[in-house]
Amino acid sequence: MERLCGPERPFWVANQTLHTERPDLPECFQLSVLSWLPCIYLWAVCPIYLFYLKKNNRGYIMMSIMNRFKTVFGLLLWIVCWIDLFYTFHELRQGYSQPPIYFVTPLVLGMTMLLATFLIQFERLRGVQSSGVLFIFWFLSVLCAIVPFRSKILQASSQSEVTDKLRFTTFYFYFGLVVCELILCCFNEKPPLFSNVVTDPNPCPETTAGFLSTLTFWWFTSMAIKGYKMPLEAKDLWSLNQRDSSKVMVPKLMKEWEKEQCKAKSEQNLSSQAVYSKPPPSTTNHVGGGGGESSPEEVEVLLSNQKAAQHQPSFLRALIKAFGPYFLIGSAYKVLQDIITFVNPQLLRLLISFTKQKDVPDWWGYSLAFLMFFTAVLQTLILHHHFQYCFVTGMNVRTAIIGAIYRKSLVITNAAKRSSTVGEVVNLMSVDAQRFMDLTTFLNMLWSAPLQIVLALYFLWQNLGPSVLAGVAVMVMLIPFNSVIAMKTRAYQVEQMQYKDSRIKLMNEILNGIKVLKLYAWENSFKEKVLAIRQKELNVLRKTAYLGALATMAWTSAPFLVALTTFAVYVTVDENNILDAEKAFVSLSLFNILRFPLSMLPQVISNIVQASVSLKRIQGFLSHDELDPNSVDRKNTATDYSVTVINGKFTWAKEDPPVLHNINVMVPQGSLLAVVGHVGCGKSSLISALLGEVEKLEGEVSVKGSVAYVPQQAWIQNATLRDNILFGRPFNEQKYRCVLDACALTPDLDVLPGGDMTEIGEKGINLSGGQRQRVSLARALYSDADVYLLDDPLSAVDSHVAKHIFDNLIGPEGVLKGKTRILVTHGISFLPQVDNILVMVEGRVSEMGSYQELLSQNGAFSEFLRNYALEDIMEEDESTDELIENEELFPDDALSNHTDMVDNEPAVNEAKRNFMRQLSVISADGEKPRSRSVRRHGCSQRKHSEPQEKQKSHETEKLIQAETTETGRVKAKVYLEYAKAVGPLLSVFICFLYACQSAAAIGANIWLSQWTNDASKNQTQENVHMRVGVYAALGIAQGVLLLVNCLLCRAYSMLRAAKLMHRNMLQGVLRAPQAFFESTPSGRLLNRFSKDMDAIDSHIPDNIDIWMRTFWYTLNVLLICSALTPMFLIVIAPLMVFYWWVQRFYVATSRQLKRLESVSRSPIYSHFSETVTGTSVIRAYGRQSAFVLMSDMKVDDNQKSYYPGIVSNRWLGVRIEFIGNCIVLFAALFAVTGKENLNPGLVGLSVSYALQVTMSLNWMVRMSSDLENNIVAVERVKEYSETKTEAPWEVEDKKPPPEWPMEGNVEFHDYSVRYREGLDLVLKKLSLSVKGGEKIGIVGRTGAGKSSMTLCLFRLLEAAAGEITIDEVKISEIGLHDLRSKLTIIPQEPVLFSGTLRMNLDPFEKYSDEEVWKALQHSHLHKFVSTQPAKLELECSEGGENLSVGQRQLVCLARALLRKTRILILDEATAAIDLETDDLIQSTIRTQFEDCTVFTIAHRLNTIMDYTRVLVLDKGQISEFDTPTNLISQRGIFYGMAKDAGLVQ
Repeated sequence: MERLCGPERPFWVANQTLHTERPDLPECFQLSVLSWLPCIYLWAVCPIYLFYLKKNNRGYIMMSIMNRFKTVFGLLLWIVCWIDLFYTFHELRQGYSQPPIYFVTPLVLGMTMLLATFLIQFERLRGVQSSGVLFIFWFLSVLCAIVPFRSKILQASSQSEVTDKLRFTTFYFYFGLVVCELILCCFNEKPPLFSNVVTDPNPCPETTAGFLSTLTFWWFTSMAIKGYKMPLEAKDLWSLNQRDSSKVMVPKLMKEWEKEQCKAKSEQNLSSQAVYSKPPPSTTNHVGGGGGESSPEEVEVLLSNQKAAQHQPSFLRALIKAFGPYFLIGSAYKVLQDIITFVNPQLLRLLISFTKQKDVPDWWGYSLAFLMFFTAVLQTLILHHHFQYCFVTGMNVRTAIIGAIYRKSLVITNAAKRSSTVGEVVNLMSVDAQRFMDLTTFLNMLWSAPLQIVLALYFLWQNLGPSVLAGVAVMVMLIPFNSVIAMKTRAYQVEQMQYKDSRIKLMNEILNGIKVLKLYAWENSFKEKVLAIRQKELNVLRKTAYLGALATMAWTSAPFLVALTTFAVYVTVDENNILDAEKAFVSLSLFNILRFPLSMLPQVISNIVQASVSLKRIQGFLSHDELDPNSVDRKNTATDYSVTVINGKFTWAKEDPPVLHNINVMVPQGSLLAVVGHVGCGKSSLISALLGEVEKLEGEVSVKGSVAYVPQQAWIQNATLRDNILFGRPFNEQKYRCVLDACALTPDLDVLPGGDMTEIGEKGINLSGGQRQRVSLARALYSDADVYLLDDPLSAVDSHVAKHIFDNLIGPEGVLKGKTRILVTHGISFLPQVDNILVMVEGRVSEMGSYQELLSQNGAFSEFLRNYALEDIMEEDESTDELIENEELFPDDALSNHTDMVDNEPAVNEAKRNFMRQLSVISADGEKPRSRSVRRHGCSQRKHSEPQEKQKSHETEKLIQAETTETGRVKAKVYLEYAKAVGPLLSVFICFLYACQSAAAIGANIWLSQWTNDASKNQTQENVHMRVGVYAALGIAQGVLLLVNCLLCRAYSMLRAAKLMHRNMLQGVLRAPQAFFESTPSGRLLNRFSKDMDAIDSHIPDNIDIWMRTFWYTLNVLLICSALTPMFLIVIAPLMVFYWWVQRFYVATSRQLKRLESVSRSPIYSHFSETVTGTSVIRAYGRQSAFVLMSDMKVDDNQKSYYPGIVSNRWLGVRIEFIGNCIVLFAALFAVTGKENLNPGLVGLSVSYALQVTMSLNWMVRMSSDLENNIVAVERVKEYSETKTEAPWEVEDKKPPPEWPMEGNVEFHDYSVRYREGLDLVLKKLSLSVKGGEKIGIVGRTGAGKSSMTLCLFRLLEAAAGEITIDEVKISEIGLHDLRSKLTIIPQEPVLFSGTLRMNLDPFEKYSDEEVWKALQHSHLHKFVSTQPAKLELECSEGGENLSVGQRQLVCLARALLRKTRILILDEATAAIDLETDDLIQSTIRTQFEDCTVFTIAHRLNTIMDYTRVLVLDKGQISEFDTPTNLISQRGIFYGMAKDAGLVQ
């Protein structure tokens, strides 16, 4: 250095710099190091940066005023630097020889300024809006220039005048210009020309954000503010960055995956040649994929299985190649962050030693404080950028995997499709892709955790020597403890999920059969069943809570235990070891650093294990065989046959036997070929073979032109009816109308609520089977193809509709004449009209020819005709009669109300209501995908041009109220509700315990600081044991308090609250009147019982626990800091205001983002499962790419709300940690200012506490936000526990005598009733009296009020006026259960619950087994039940699916026989039941219920012709009431009904 600066300018003078109150750096140091530092940086980075800019061109930016200023300033800087240089030459001429440094530095600086100016322009041409490289350069320059700036002024003031006037002036010019450049660098350029930012309606500000804004995530603030002002909606979200979209991500992964597959294939070929001579290639319909198993010989030869295994293409490698580079940037940040983490403990050591020394200059302390602050800020920024990279990688991986799976599912063979169900594949998409996403976030911990542990141990060893090993031993011992707890917890979680599932299943049945429960007064029995399951669930939750408490204790006390053992060992090993403040607090902060990697490692490893399972599954799916696109020749134009198959042999899967043998078919252009044959003879397989859906073993298939395909089971998309028909083709009004007419869809459109704009639910749920089939036909017709493959489209529709469709569409006169049509059919009536008939028998073509030819041959065809003809001809007659009656309307099929019920009264028509309920919006959380289909019904109604009045009437009839979702703040009331459920005193006590635990923790640390102060007073030896003992006691007290607290809080009080809330809600729901269930969809109720209860069971206690701990911790830090330096209180206020402000913004925004994300997630999966079921249709019409695009759009939509969610966490993190860093800064600053009256122990305490506070501040905000999201559940659960209840179940003082009713007399006095408030009366002023033992038949047209009468007897409907008495007891005065248990009903739809048969007959176990068997005998079920191995314990599945409808009806009869009350009500089943069962029931009732009063609601009059009297209702009034014979002779309404039924002539 002396060479450069000359002898009189030394490079370093210790007395001038470190040991004075006014430090200054020597001139040589300023000229060399400080001047060169920015230059070295810029020249080092430049080549890499230029290479990057050459690669990434974003288009050029127009020259702006700011840009011109930057360039001019750059040139001025160059001039200023070189003025210095020329001035030095000038001096040389004058004879002053300056040392070489005066030549070198200006030269270097000038060159660098030119480089910077060049970069400014080059960046503009490459479209960089804000440059990080230059910002750092100008920032460094300013930083380095501050020292000479100060020292030049100091020199000038110490000397009387400025010696070197020119250099003095140029320097200040230089300084001013550099500062200007720095300020200009903070602002942004305009976006480049032609960039997509300009065209995008709502671009993400990240792309145009400046360097500083990107660094601090400032660009997100606009969304945070918007979200705070009003709840965000989907339209407020920014569009996805181009590089995160499916369009970019999926091809990237697919390219790498295809490379892997090719590599594997070529390797396999090499190896297989090496092992054996290749077998002759088999002509299979295959694009290779499944390496080793293509032929049995191969497997035999490749005995060593490893060889086969090597050639599996590796999906992992593809992932790494596609996403590795980007992810590595994040890893680089992580390395930096890990290193910087260890700077602060070292600075803390310096700070403590600084407070010990008395005669050192103050500026040391201040610079240490600011250094701590800067390293902390730097660490924050780096950490969050690392997270950003990891999360974005995770997001991209998920996008790419979903896209890859979707694309694969469109080309996979049928054999492969059979090996995995739709559910499994959707799981690949949802669960497994999600696992990768979760893994990428923490994958870096795999190497970072060991690195951190090693570094921490190294510094600890330096600090405390070998005693560290004792502490480490404790840590290592805690790892297996924690992992055992984690394993047990996971097992318990699985068990709890099982209980929860069975509870929800039972609840679902209860809600579906609630009416039956009410009629039978069985609520209590089912309530007990639910509560029993719930109790088991709570027991498991309690066990989980015990484990959780242990884990929490271990996790919280770990650093303390480690510190305790280490310090105790350190002090006792050697007399000379003195624990002073430096050693103690530096070690403590290092132990705290250790805590995170140690807890994370096991978690990361278990994540990796899970992800590797997922990887195998995804790799397996992506390696499945694909269909060969060339198996069907589409280009064949030579022949005049449009479809030919020559010697075809086909199979569904390679390993299966072939389904079709030597098929030879030639279909002339424009002819209609019918394919007939028995069930399972291969008709549909033939169609699939023509589509190329099955494996072709030999032969040739060619199809000329485009294809339209109508599958046997119609595949309907979840879209509007019109979209289903257009199927991606442009809309043409005239053609469209013509298609609708031909497919007989026009009358249906009038019935659907929104016409052809009606949104169709998933799998076409709101269309009848026939309508679905016709939509499928319409799609084929609209597509205007050359060849039509129709797979039995006419079986699902009624015979007259089938005739219409055949005549207008398929037949020789139909719209399709002149096209080639292949029709699979069972309908014989159409066969005479087709050109050719192909008869299939067991996978072979047995004969082919026209109708007449085949009849005369008397082969398989004529036999087929004989089998089918009889039934068919009968059907024909019926249908023609019907057609004569009503030409236009297609009665059954057109009304899409999905019910064959005659009875349309709202309360009765269970099926219709269930259907409505399924349709209704399941829940506002968008939990289940089905909710979408209906939510749009509202908008579809508007488009449909109905007359206004009609629309108004629609509105009033709306049965199901929309669910309210809370937006905005959660009210304090809700928190109080929860506290009330926990118990008010307990809540206060729990808070107090948390405070105590916190106090113990503080106490231990204050004691530690006292202990370290012994060192300075040299009284260490005498009190060692006392010091260690008290420290241990305080720490253990903290652990014990924590354990007690966790147990009390989680295992006792919060579970008690959960139990109470569930019980109240269940009680509230079961006590609700029938009307409540009609206006509340069951999905919404179930959601309360599952999702919201889950939040109360497990999420809320967790949130509260963590929140309380972090809250008290933060409070402690602030208290300690303020106690030591009261000045600190001044700082706290503004910091807390800022904290509160950030937290409010974050919570409001992130809550809405989470909601939007979960709502937009389900469409991905529902669209996917829809696609998987319809692949053959999509392929037949060649719409793969359109569907891929749709899927990509849905994924992008979801990521659009996920991405801001990630960024919001980063935004919050940077801001909250900034507050934490400020607390560190002020704690250190005040420690320096108050150094005289603070001992080093306390300084160490306050600063090491402050260093920890950022983490807990961050957690506190997260938990507040989670708690706000979850506490809503309390409100929602409470809403249903306070529903309006029906009358009390039992009224003590009005209890009827136990043997009531003795006679069975029933009287109605002026009785009127309505369904709900505000509706018309259903029964108006009925008066009648029935003697005991009479048999009354009730008849009337639909809607006359027949069912209402029975509901009134059971008081499911309460009287509007008048009363009913049974044996002199007014039924409105007694309890509901007392009334309902004395009446018996056999309801219209037989409802069974899952459980044993015995439970279904007698849930309260009142009757003995003999009585039950006797009832079964009378109800004709005896034979069926006794043949079952389980007898009475026969398990009925959900809804009694494993019994036939007739058997279910008989079970209901057996129930009635068991109860055997004086009054029986029989609501006759309309259609579901067969005549045989009906007769059984009738005869049983006549014999077993002779002396009872029987009311029968009859639909078939022949059952009531021998009753004592018949009551005819009309419009809610009695029109006739007499014996059947008298009524017939009166020739009134009853006579007319009997005549219709053909009972009288």
